[in-house]
Amino acid sequence: MPRQGLTSARVSAAAAELADSVGLSRLTVAAVARHFGVSDAALYVHVRSRDALIEHVAVRAAATFADALALAVAGRAGRQALIGFADAWRAFAVSHPGQYAATQLHLPPEVGTRSAGHLRMIELSYAMLRGYGLDEPALTDAMRFVRSTFHGFASLQTVDGFGHPRAVDASWQSILDAVHTTLNNWPTRKQEQQ
Repeated sequence: MPRQGLTSARVSAAAAELADSVGLSRLTVAAVARHFGVSDAALYVHVRSRDALIEHVAVRAAATFADALALAVAGRAGRQALIGFADAWRAFAVSHPGQYAATQLHLPPEVGTRSAGHLRMIELSYAMLRGYGLDEPALTDAMRFVRSTFHGFASLQTVDGFGHPRAVDASWQSILDAVHTTLNNWPTRKQEQQ
């Protein structure tokens, strides 16, 4: 019988917070059980395994991440949408490193295709890039470029990977200018064939 007050939603929320504080790789069912002061067995009523726990964190985090991205791009287009999107990406990744890591995992199809947050993140990403007039396959190539850039920067910032005295925010702004310029001048198939 489930412990009174302990719900799947509360377990997922606590797991997400723990992922941010201890790191996703160190998140376990036992750690969440300790958080609630219950036995591991009491938690298995709400989550069947560590993998399932990580999946719950990923789905929950993706919804929060998608909300932040949507708010950041609402009513914006082109460069302003890119900046809002990028700043929201970086802020989420740096403020919630464990949850962000969970959103980057490859989930089983039965989980990923039912995760509204993951689907919204994809839609928002492509919608922001369509403002640059890109069509497939350039749209997917540009998305991989943007995702790699933002992910790399945020991941390095999270581990204090920038040792140069130049302000990190100044570098970020320069990078966003470069990304905007690149997207405005993205090669199309017609250009590549000339």
